[in-house]
Amino acid sequence: MNLHIYIDADACPVREETYTVARRHNIPVTVVSNSYIRTPKDMTFKLVDDSFDAADDYIAETVKPNDIVITSDILLAERVLKSNARVLAPTGKPMTTDTIGSQIAVRAIMADLRAGAEQPNIGGPAAFTQRDRSRFLEALHLMAERTK
Repeated sequence: MNLHIYIDADACPVREETYTVARRHNIPVTVVSNSYIRTPKDMTFKLVDDSFDAADDYIAETVKPNDIVITSDILLAERVLKSNARVLAPTGKPMTTDTIGSQIAVRAIMADLRAGAEQPNIGGPAAFTQRDRSRFLEALHLMAERTK
């Protein structure tokens, strides 16, 4: 099986961890961004234009069943899941067809709250922690193992 990992690279805090796991399992990685990102020679970098969602469009159109996409973008995750690929957030939490609907709903509610914010700060995502990084490493390793 030709497993591939795609990284939605803009603001992705786990690129190095992804490279480590990919090397261990001999899985090719494509880093996708609309601006240059330094990438190791044994990984592939795909520069897309700077139009809205260009990186998401490239990943969604290129991904194959069982591939792994690293992203925190819920709408990209939904598109990828329709291709029978797998999605892992940088926090190590998988996004699945069973959970994506509720994640989209929460995203919409939070957007509505922020748009009508009478409160000074409704907040964004929680700060990225070392525990998130560890959880990500374990989850990506397990995803790679299950595909072999």
